[in-house]
Amino acid sequence: MSAMPTSGTPATPGMPEKPALEGLEAKWGEHWEAAGTYRFDAAELDRDAIYSIDTPPPTASGSLHVGHVFSYTHTDLIARFQRMRGKHVFYPMGWDDNGLPTERRVQNYYGVRVDPTLAYDPDFTPPQQGGEGKSSKAADQLPVSRKNFIELCERLTEEDEERFEHLWRTLGLSIDWSQTYRTISDDARRTSQLAFLRNFERGEAYQADAPTLWDVTFRTAVAQAELEDREQPGAYHTIVFTSQDGDLRIDTTRPELLPSCVAVVAHPDDTRYQHLFGTTVTTPVFGVEVPFVAHELAQIDKGTGVAMICTFGDVTDVTWWRELQLPNRSVIGFDGRFAAEAPEALSSDAAQAAYAELAGKTVFSAKKAMVELLQAAGRMIGEPKPIQHPVKFYEKGDKPLEIVSTRQWYIKNGGRDEALRERLVELGREIAWHPEHMRTRYENWVHGLNGDWLISRQRFFGVPIPVWYALDDEGERDFDRVLLPTPDQLPLDPTSDVPEGYDESQRGVPGGFAGEIDIMDTWATSSLTPQLAGGWARGSELWDKLTPFDLRPQGQDIIRTWLFSTLLRSMFEDGRAPWQHAALSGWILDPDRKKMSKSKGNVVTPLGMLEDHGSDGVRYWAASSRLGVDATLDPQNPKMIKIGRRLAMKVLNAARFVLSMEGAPGEVTERLDREMLAELAAVVRASTRAFEGYDHAKALETTEAFFWTFCDDYLELVKERAYSGDAAGRASAIAALRTAIDVQLRLLAPFLPFATEEVWSWSHDGSIHLAAWPDADELAALPGMTDASPTGMLSAVGQALIGIRRAKTDAKASQKTPVASAVIAVPEALREHLEAAAVDLKAVGRIRDLSIVEGDQLAVGEIVLEES
Repeated sequence: MSAMPTSGTPATPGMPEKPALEGLEAKWGEHWEAAGTYRFDAAELDRDAIYSIDTPPPTASGSLHVGHVFSYTHTDLIARFQRMRGKHVFYPMGWDDNGLPTERRVQNYYGVRVDPTLAYDPDFTPPQQGGEGKSSKAADQLPVSRKNFIELCERLTEEDEERFEHLWRTLGLSIDWSQTYRTISDDARRTSQLAFLRNFERGEAYQADAPTLWDVTFRTAVAQAELEDREQPGAYHTIVFTSQDGDLRIDTTRPELLPSCVAVVAHPDDTRYQHLFGTTVTTPVFGVEVPFVAHELAQIDKGTGVAMICTFGDVTDVTWWRELQLPNRSVIGFDGRFAAEAPEALSSDAAQAAYAELAGKTVFSAKKAMVELLQAAGRMIGEPKPIQHPVKFYEKGDKPLEIVSTRQWYIKNGGRDEALRERLVELGREIAWHPEHMRTRYENWVHGLNGDWLISRQRFFGVPIPVWYALDDEGERDFDRVLLPTPDQLPLDPTSDVPEGYDESQRGVPGGFAGEIDIMDTWATSSLTPQLAGGWARGSELWDKLTPFDLRPQGQDIIRTWLFSTLLRSMFEDGRAPWQHAALSGWILDPDRKKMSKSKGNVVTPLGMLEDHGSDGVRYWAASSRLGVDATLDPQNPKMIKIGRRLAMKVLNAARFVLSMEGAPGEVTERLDREMLAELAAVVRASTRAFEGYDHAKALETTEAFFWTFCDDYLELVKERAYSGDAAGRASAIAALRTAIDVQLRLLAPFLPFATEEVWSWSHDGSIHLAAWPDADELAALPGMTDASPTGMLSAVGQALIGIRRAKTDAKASQKTPVASAVIAVPEALREHLEAAAVDLKAVGRIRDLSIVEGDQLAVGEIVLEES
């Protein structure tokens, strides 16, 4: 840790004549890397000496946006504070490479798509490069082998990661760049696969046939945490079933699913239909008899009160199907089109002929055809009634989700286990949440789970699920005979690697084996970021020194995905919460108060903003918002960023002004100097408390307010004494000024790392970011500091200075104009303050005769200017 300078004259050979912010990012970024300023080395350290951060790994696909700059700055503020408090900060960076966004970007960027039947081409060259923003159709994309496609994914993500790292370095993140990881690396795949196998062996991971939310564009399953509701246009269609009473009207938004109808349902308390419960009704057009059942989820006041149960129209259909033990008559395939073969229940020639009108059609076209069939049969009443209603989408998808029946892998998450759910809530309460109300969002998510976590994905770029299946004598997979690898076989790809006891010739043949072709959901890897960063699968020494991690910083929108899933995996593996603190950043809003997002097209690319305004200014804007609070950004007029740049520039100029003063510091003899330092001590205490409470915005607010008072009032008041006062007064002012600059630089260092490092280098060896965080005791210990408690003197004298300046302005005189006499009226309680600072007030105001008299309030009376 660096100490405050003690020499008589500050060492300022590198201090420029005109300090500037331009170029500081490159200068100090290179210096920090070369010097290893932020390097973490766990050797010889125990757990208490470390502050560990489970840093969010951004998706290495496309570009970072200003929301990343916002939240990652919040993390860096905490890291820098903890480092200056003497902690050895473990602050890695990960890259989330795998997942659907990466595949989609690669498809559009290179104009390719996967055909798993194709052989690998080692000399393959993609047909295009740079298809950014395009959403090319599959028919226009060149088919490539799975391996060729994965190589393109790896190539593009590596290029993205280089750009991301450049941005983070420009922003000044104090990351140890030797501690990076990729979620698709061999180490990450080994860790993910090992964790999965342990989940499977303990019975926490399992496979099952079940209705699955399905994205027809990506052709993959989607988990509950990846859903979002979007308002979409729709229409109610009133169709007519036949019951024992005759016509039975049902309103539905999905008439095309009529061939998959397995029952109709009403609420058990609905008196209109109680006599029909237990009977059957007949579907229109297809003539299939289905049961009339009762269930509490039916809504008495919605439509006619009766609903079709189809397999499957929405998640409520799934609940009804499961709880009422109904048959499955799925009609929609993985491509989003109606299957060629009709369900067995549609046995009559008329039903088969009607279904033929739907087979092969998209949902949209099938709906149109089904309406025409209903109208032709006279079983639809009136025209469709347009509505707007929420429809479930995959959060990164473009088309509404369908529900298909598939065999998938799951990890238990409490969705079907109340005891597990409550344990997850308990662990959440062991974490300190910043802000606290974010814990409620977590608990609401846990209590709202309605099924286990679906982790398998029907994609290509990701971590393979590490299992094989024994094949029976017919060559069919025996799902009861899952073949597992040993840990030393990891990482592996079941589509190319072979299980123990088999050879490649037995792949896909009766009595042989078949490899799992699905990969894990990206969250199944990202949920292991503590393990990936902390070397869990590589041995326990580092892991034991880091865990549980001190901090999980992240966005509030991924509580349900990243935070929840990480806590779940930690609970299974270690029986504990993975971190002690969770810090949740807010969102960035555009000038219309709308959340910035790529899908809305209102995001700001941050690199240009950093280059235009400087990193310290951008960091100031981010730091001004508390955790959990949204911030507005107008890229055309970024006021807060400009204020931050002004502050950084003032730091350079004020420090240069103070460090340029000649003379040796001495005992702090003057009361005004002691008062300023006492005020500063209070600021140190308040800023430290704020940082300890994860309130960086309060720390900045407190420090900045004092800094401007210091520059505008105190520095102006004492500069004449510092230049030309008596020996004791000069030494007192110089000691106070240099000490105050030194302390304030350290208070501002987490927020303005470049400007403060630049100034620090003018008078210190070593980095300010390895210097000790200021302590009020170091101010109290200065020679002459008999009392470190502020009395309000600095504020009173500052008001008097403002009054003197205003009086000169009102007299249309320059601030340099000498004053023959001036009177300041002041309440008796403040009179002593002004009298003690009279010499400084007279000097700064160029006042020959200053009278301080009693008055009701502090005010400068008439001043008499010197005759010219």
